[in-house]
Amino acid sequence: MHLSGKVSSGLGRAHVFMAQPHYQEQFKKVLQVSAWPGTLNLEMDNSSLKDYQNLRILSGLDKGEITLKTNPFRIKGFERDGKSFGGATAFLAKISSDNERWIDCAILIPDLTRHTETAEVISGSFLRESLPCKDGDKLEIKLY
Repeated sequence: MHLSGKVSSGLGRAHVFMAQPHYQEQFKKVLQVSAWPGTLNLEMDNSSLKDYQNLRILSGLDKGEITLKTNPFRIKGFERDGKSFGGATAFLAKISSDNERWIDCAILIPDLTRHTETAEVISGSFLRESLPCKDGDKLEIKLY
């Protein structure tokens, strides 16, 4: 499956969650490296919305018919010091800004998210520098 979207700034809160050791242990199993403590947000192009919605269905967030095949990885939530950290579903992928150089990543869909048309991407590197990219740039993602 192939998705495309434009880079957008988030709320700047993902690092609080991404830096948690409990999450990092699980991200390492998915990505084979520790995840950069933050996410890259991609506002899905209209042509990618149906496939992205399918990922939300596979994650259990939406109801509907599943029309694609990809392996979800469950990220378990936890509680620490009376604060709850929710679970998520990750989907392995590669991301590119030029369709030539591809970087390993995963689309992360938190159980508690307001994003219905914005994918949160995690990687072992800081994607804004590694790709490089900035708000408004179009990126491509290949899921596997």
